[in-house]
Amino acid sequence: MGGSQSREDLELSDSDTEGQEEEETEEEENYQDVSNETPEKSSSTGRNRPKTPSSLDEVESKLKALKLKYPSTTTRTQQSPNSNFKNGVKLYLHIGGNTPKAKWVSSEKLTSYSFIKTSKINAQDEEEDSESESEGVSWWVLKVSTKIRAKVAVEMQLKTLKEQRRVDFVADGVWAIKFFSDEDYKVFNSKYQECLFENTFGYESNEANKVKVYGKDFVGWANPEKADDSMWEDAEDDFLKSPGSVTPVRGNQDLQEEFEEAANGGIQSLALGALDNSFLVGNSGIQVVKNFSHGIHGKGAYVNFGSGNHRSASNSVHSTPKKALLMRAETNMLLMSPMNEGKLHSTGLHQLDIETGKIITEWRFEKGGTDITMRDIANDSKGAQLDPSGSTFLGLDDNRLCRWDMRDRHGIVQNLATANTPVLNWTQGHQFSRGTNFQCFASTGDGSIVVGSRDGKIRLYSGNSMRQAKTAFPGLGSPITHVDVTFDGKWILGTTDTYLILICTLFTDKDGKMKTGFNGRMGNRIAAPRLLKLTPLDSHLAGVNNKFQKAQFSWVTENGKQERHLVATAGKFSAIWNFQQVKNGSHECYRNQEGLKSCYCYKVVLKDDSIVDSRFMHDKFAVSDSPEAPLVIATPMKVSSFSISSRR
Repeated sequence: MGGSQSREDLELSDSDTEGQEEEETEEEENYQDVSNETPEKSSSTGRNRPKTPSSLDEVESKLKALKLKYPSTTTRTQQSPNSNFKNGVKLYLHIGGNTPKAKWVSSEKLTSYSFIKTSKINAQDEEEDSESESEGVSWWVLKVSTKIRAKVAVEMQLKTLKEQRRVDFVADGVWAIKFFSDEDYKVFNSKYQECLFENTFGYESNEANKVKVYGKDFVGWANPEKADDSMWEDAEDDFLKSPGSVTPVRGNQDLQEEFEEAANGGIQSLALGALDNSFLVGNSGIQVVKNFSHGIHGKGAYVNFGSGNHRSASNSVHSTPKKALLMRAETNMLLMSPMNEGKLHSTGLHQLDIETGKIITEWRFEKGGTDITMRDIANDSKGAQLDPSGSTFLGLDDNRLCRWDMRDRHGIVQNLATANTPVLNWTQGHQFSRGTNFQCFASTGDGSIVVGSRDGKIRLYSGNSMRQAKTAFPGLGSPITHVDVTFDGKWILGTTDTYLILICTLFTDKDGKMKTGFNGRMGNRIAAPRLLKLTPLDSHLAGVNNKFQKAQFSWVTENGKQERHLVATAGKFSAIWNFQQVKNGSHECYRNQEGLKSCYCYKVVLKDDSIVDSRFMHDKFAVSDSPEAPLVIATPMKVSSFSISSRR
């Protein structure tokens, strides 16, 4: 799984000849893939691709052998068309989509770009000076020729390729710009980053405003070259020493589909178990499936939400649950449904007895005699669902973080047969006055809590106090829609619509002891985060619903074991990263990068329909010839299991 899935990180060859017609001089790019692999489509073996030149030198030597009109690199630099043409560039377009005929073609051999500040992003005929400001709210826009006019934002998925003096991006299609000199490339990227900062945060890009946005302790986030990356290296050494790393992570690991089954329809989410069963949560009920060492399959019981299997008609699950939480050694499941369609908040939840298939009660969220809402629930810790006596769980709302108890205030199990809509007991937590805008959360193996917010901030709370965060990482401008954390609490994975953010929580305290940000204040020795992204091409090919969702680490519930992979869903893609590779600062993906390090080396599973959930099974299901437990991928109508094997 070590190879890059980028089908666009390649040399764009220029093979113009004098006197040829325009259609004959279309410049196309043959694809080069480091891992020599393609996205896997369910039940298919992938696509064949033509053999490609491996370097610009090879391209040039082949063209020279054809005796084409081909000036030297030095001549091109000295006599570049750009020398007499402001912001001159070559523009390329990717055509053919996800087919064997896909290729890059030359859109314009010589054109220009400009950054314009305007309030009319989509206006095509507006002429404004790039330094002028329109009245009212205005944004920086990138304009290339008359074909591209796009707001400078992370949604462009801009990727830099310094060695090729090239940038790729999405703007109603996938485009590439090539520059005529290193200086031209540098000027463009510098201006782009300034415009991106201003569009994202509303401040002019300068050092003072970066400190205002990120805070003085997080200077490495604004200027990664100044960051202390030693923690990434220390963590890598620690990983290699851990018992779970005995099996080496090989560069030739591959995904193999083991099972695929049609579901009863309308799968919304997966609730994977670490024991005998897992569960497909759908529109009308829950399908029980069996856990095996190569995945999940074999339909068992089906719990129908509308079958009357609940205490009273008023206690039925009134809409599709948006959250399913296993508890009590996976014999019970908590189901939380939103009050209204399109809203995540809920006033209570249902408790399902899995063994009988019946909803045994409906719980109500209440604090101080007043009904309140929750937007998310989570287990007390990574392995809490395996505790047969568990009665508590965590709750999150926009401005609330708490722990709920299904026992009464005296610790006695409530008599559900006589209770009139039992009330959950708020045992611990805090209701913040305003402004936190919590979105999602997760817990570590020892019960510490990480919370993601709408403003992009990620806060760390110890298991003992929910009133004040021990550490608060600044946002990069995009809301955190999902968050996960490793069992040991050393790594956090945040999901945004366009990228994943991986954060190291380790730091060394004043006594020289290594701690995590959950149990101490990190000070200013904070490592810069790393970003995980799809290439512009893959982001475009993932489909209209191509936002990242539910990024997860692989699943371990034992001290000393280390998560090995990360998986996220984007449209029809599930993307899998090798965790050890992402942490390796000398990895080829990071060479010649500017700004925060971004990893584009991932494996892709491509499905015919949008994917609703992708998760690794529990570590116990990893077999001897595989370094990882099976990966389960669900679309609305099917569920598939993939094993990670080593190809020979």
